[in-house]
Amino acid sequence: MRRFPAPLGLAMLLTLAACAQPDTSTGSAAPDRREEAFQQRATEVAAAWQAAVPPDWRSGYVPLQEPTVVPADARLGEDTKQALIAGWYRERAPLPSAVPADGMIVFPDGRLTVPLVSAEAAYRQLDQGDPPPCPKGPKLPPPPVPADSGPDGSVSGPAMIACTPLTVTKVELGTTTIRTSRGEATVPAWLFTIDEIAARIARVAVAASATGTPPEPPAPAGTPAEGLVGAQDLVETDGSKLTYRLGVGACDTEVTPLVREQGDLVLLGGTAVRSDGICTDQLVLQPVTVTLEAPLAARTVLDAASGRPLILTTAR
Repeated sequence: MRRFPAPLGLAMLLTLAACAQPDTSTGSAAPDRREEAFQQRATEVAAAWQAAVPPDWRSGYVPLQEPTVVPADARLGEDTKQALIAGWYRERAPLPSAVPADGMIVFPDGRLTVPLVSAEAAYRQLDQGDPPPCPKGPKLPPPPVPADSGPDGSVSGPAMIACTPLTVTKVELGTTTIRTSRGEATVPAWLFTIDEIAARIARVAVAASATGTPPEPPAPAGTPAEGLVGAQDLVETDGSKLTYRLGVGACDTEVTPLVREQGDLVLLGGTAVRSDGICTDQLVLQPVTVTLEAPLAARTVLDAASGRPLILTTAR
C-alpha cells in the first residue's frame, strides 16, 4: 500500500518562517496572534529537535509508519475494520518458523542489509488475541422500534459486537513501502493473504535489533498558547499534500491547520476556538489537510506542540 496507508542552525531557523496555506475546506484562518504563537513554538521545537536528533537518523532504519500495512483497495466493512484495529486473526495456512536470510531495505539515498524475522514471529506480532464471545449463527437485525416511540421514547437495544477474526490463507515473503526517517523505503515484509478482505496485509519483517526508534526531544518550556492544538498523527501523504489529525475538544469550533516548512523539517499544528459552555471532557481527532510549498520527500514531520515526530497511521 502506498498511503502517501514523517537541520538547520538556530540562526537560520529564526529566518525561515514560510508557512504553507491550509486548504480552505478545513476552517477559517487563525487569528494573527495565534499564528504568531504557532510560529514561535515551531521555532523552539525545531531548535530542540536539532539538539536531540540521533546520528543514525539519516543512516539507519527508523520507521515512521505503523509496521502493518493495509492496501488501499482492501474490502473493509465495519467488522473487518474492527478486527484490523483489534488484531483479531486466525491462521489457516502454514506459518514457517525458519528465519530467512538477511534482507535489503532500499532508501532513496542508499541500501541497508538487515536481519529478518520468521513468518511465525511476524504473525505473532499481528495477532493480538481472540475476539470477545459472540452469538453463534448469522447476525440478527436490529430490534424493531417500539410503536410508541417518539422524540422521548426509547429506541435502545442490545449493542451488536463486531467479532469477526481475519483468516490468513497464505503467507509469503515480499516487500512493502513505508515511510522512514530517510523518506519512503522499500522494506522486506511478510504478506498475509486475508480471506475476508480479498487482499494481502503486509507486516514489516525487519528484526527489532535493526530497527531504530524516533528520539523524544524535550518539549520547549511552557505550554502552547491558548487556542493552539497539537498534531496527533499523519493519515496520508501525497506529494505536497498532507492529511493529519489534530487533537481538539468535543465542542471546539473553527479548527484550522497550521504548517511551517524550514530546511528538512515540516512542523504541523493548528488552532481551535474553545467552547464557553458545558462540554464533555474528551479528545477528538479532527482530520485536516494542508498543501506544502514542495513535496514532502524525506523531510521529517514534527508536532509543533510536543516536538515528537509524527507517525503515519491507518485512520481509525
